[in-house]
Amino acid sequence: MNIRSLTRGDGVVIGAAVLLFIASFLNFYDSTSYSSGPKAWDMLGVVMSVHIAGVIAAALIVVSHALPQAPKKIAGLDVHQFGVALALFAAWTSLWYLLGDGRAGGGQILGFFSVLALAGGAVATPLVPALKVALVGAPKPQAPQPYGGAPGGPGQGYGYPGGQQPFGAQGQSGAFGTGGQPAPQQGQPSQGGQAPAGDFAPFWFAVPVARPLFGEDGSQAPIAELAPGTWYLAVEQRGAGLVAQTQDGRRGVLQDTSGIQRG
Repeated sequence: MNIRSLTRGDGVVIGAAVLLFIASFLNFYDSTSYSSGPKAWDMLGVVMSVHIAGVIAAALIVVSHALPQAPKKIAGLDVHQFGVALALFAAWTSLWYLLGDGRAGGGQILGFFSVLALAGGAVATPLVPALKVALVGAPKPQAPQPYGGAPGGPGQGYGYPGGQQPFGAQGQSGAFGTGGQPAPQQGQPSQGGQAPAGDFAPFWFAVPVARPLFGEDGSQAPIAELAPGTWYLAVEQRGAGLVAQTQDGRRGVLQDTSGIQRG
């Protein structure tokens, strides 16, 4: 699991699930005595349809974002969609419990607002840019290494950019050409007849959140997923997107380039 794929929206979902679990131990109905008041665990229908359903929904939503590959489907929906549907069901059920009785206790009230925040965070995350920001930021760049060299420290994944290092001053040749730009590698376009049109120069970049990489043939089936905290090489401009190369040599089109960090 890649926790760097989690977003602020996932943080809202996780926090709401924790509060929902705590609410299950508080009085569900108003009572003069804390110890004698019924809890959600004393009512199987309540705890299963609201509290347990909400916690399971949060787990499915978070796991679907942290999985490195496309999630499996449950009842025709992928894991994230199923989690959102379960969260909405729990919120709707909690609302009817709240409206159906005038003796709502602290546990019922806290549980309703918790599951409401859970469902709201799950639905709003794909729509609100502020919630799509990575929950754990990408590590700060450290001492650069030449392309193909060993990482210089924690957080420096494949292809850490080394264009800032002086090179060629002693007549050496290596992974970078003139001007500090990456030299052609296996699977990359050369500076010759296959060079991209215009003045595009290859550069290293990192994504703020996990993003899919689509095939160069224009198909909409992802061939890989770019993970935060790892540097990738952009080898060509493709409209508003970039043709990127992964650590295993695969190339594909990154359609969403918003917020990327250039090396």
